[in-house]
Amino acid sequence: MEEHIEMRKRATISMVLILIGLIVGLVIASNLNFPSTAHTEDTKISKEAVDVLSRAGQAMAEVSSAVKPAVVNISTTQKIKVQGVPDPFFNDPFFRRFFGDEFRQFGKPREHKRTSLGSGVIVDRDGYILTNNHVIKDADEIKVKLSDRRDYLGKVVGVDAKTDLAVIKINSNKLPVIKWGDSDKLKVGETVIAVGNPYGLSQTVTSGIVSATGRANVGIADYEDFIQTDAAINPGNSGGALVNVRGELVGINTAIFSTSGGYQGIGFAIPSNMAKVVMDNLVKRGKVIRGWLGVSIQQITPELAKQFNVKEEKGALVTDVVEDSPAEKTGLQRGDVIIEYEGKVVDEPTTIRNMIAATSPGKEITLKIIRDGKPLTIKVAIAEMPTSMQKVTGTYENLLRGIQVQDITPDMRRHLGIPQRISGVVITDIEEGSPAESVLAKNDVILEINKEKVKNTKEYESVAGKIKQGENILLLVYRDGSITYIPMQGN
Repeated sequence: MEEHIEMRKRATISMVLILIGLIVGLVIASNLNFPSTAHTEDTKISKEAVDVLSRAGQAMAEVSSAVKPAVVNISTTQKIKVQGVPDPFFNDPFFRRFFGDEFRQFGKPREHKRTSLGSGVIVDRDGYILTNNHVIKDADEIKVKLSDRRDYLGKVVGVDAKTDLAVIKINSNKLPVIKWGDSDKLKVGETVIAVGNPYGLSQTVTSGIVSATGRANVGIADYEDFIQTDAAINPGNSGGALVNVRGELVGINTAIFSTSGGYQGIGFAIPSNMAKVVMDNLVKRGKVIRGWLGVSIQQITPELAKQFNVKEEKGALVTDVVEDSPAEKTGLQRGDVIIEYEGKVVDEPTTIRNMIAATSPGKEITLKIIRDGKPLTIKVAIAEMPTSMQKVTGTYENLLRGIQVQDITPDMRRHLGIPQRISGVVITDIEEGSPAESVLAKNDVILEINKEKVKNTKEYESVAGKIKQGENILLLVYRDGSITYIPMQGN
């Protein structure tokens, strides 16, 4: 009996100690602000955090709402002929006896319509729209859809393949426009917004930052000074707007870097300052007039910086001066290092190349150079690029379409080893899909077309322009030290 009573006492004491422990634990937890289930349910986001995020979201919404009406959807249609597959059975009388002559049509060329989608930016209230050249290239019909769903037919005002820009016009007025921004003031890390029609999804807005500026040697165009951004850009965004937080146009979305064909965080846009110069030229003249200094330049390396007594590894080293050019008339010399152009620092050759091209012919500019380790300031009047220095791309409807040629310059002769006795035009590029892609190559020199001599681009255009679609062509070409005839067969 006594043992039973003793056990009950011990059990009671244990229960009391457990309850005391629980009470003490809850008090400590409360004082230390340990979250309990009930407290978690009451947890709220602070008003300050909500206000900050709301203001940021509202700002992005306002900018997007302001610029979207000026971004349009562009769809193009191109008629192409597809060669049918010939079959010897189609010409067999026994086969035609059972299946009819209509089966012979399968071997004939058939017309096919190719469509593509892109974007554009209204830059003038009277219907001028800026887009990429590759968006409307070779289009037989251009359709423009506005943000309010109105449809128009677009007419090409002018194109510039060297920057991949084009201007088209629609028959309307009092249209919404985006204010031009100064792309030279963009800073890495600055917030930007991309507006376009990726995959045909109209009025799509994405945001990101400026990842880099002055991107060149990307291989998209001849004149490159791209803005790199991580704002999502996908197929169909080409020609759309890149704007800053003030809703100003700072770039024309042009391309993406991708191994899959979709967004991978690297997009490129043509700076608005470059786009505006090109657009003004296309609207006023129908073509782009570029400035010319008349020098060949190369990148400064650490080794060259020591050789030419340059403290910083920046600038453009002059390797040659063209005879009778503005550079020669001003006294620029081989070995000079150009470090500033109109007060702007020259980081690399592509920088000054773009600056010169964007300068109006006749304008006097100031160069700061390093010669024999000493700084000098030179004034020079920029001239218009001579025809002989310009590249010509064939837009013909014959086998020479898509070939880009240029007159032979002294610099080309040295670099390519072209003898003085050789006169003709140098192939500088061949577009993908061109009939000449499989038989000609870059740096080939075309001497004759159909036994007619072509000493320069003017003669090349004259002869090539007379050749009809599907007509056979015989070329005389200088390649790798030898001269050979190359036939091109039409359909």
